[in-house]
Amino acid sequence: MEQVYPKKLKGVVVSDRMMRTAVVLVTRLQKYPKYKKYYKVSKKFKAHDENNEYKVGDTVVIQETRPLSKDKRWKIVSKI
Repeated sequence: MEQVYPKKLKGVVVSDRMMRTAVVLVTRLQKYPKYKKYYKVSKKFKAHDENNEYKVGDTVVIQETRPLSKDKRWKIVSKI
């Protein structure tokens, strides 16, 4: 079985106050099993931003990486 690595997600930067770190909000749709309706589920990820170039409101692509700190497991790849 083929595994797809590294994972990539699309989200919006909601905080850029930390040095070399941005908080990215990733929103996806999930289906409710009984009623077959979709609802939004959001999760925040801390992502590595080496040059502090991404600002609040930017739509970015984040990619899974090795652990960079206690909370950081993602890095920002590009801006959309």
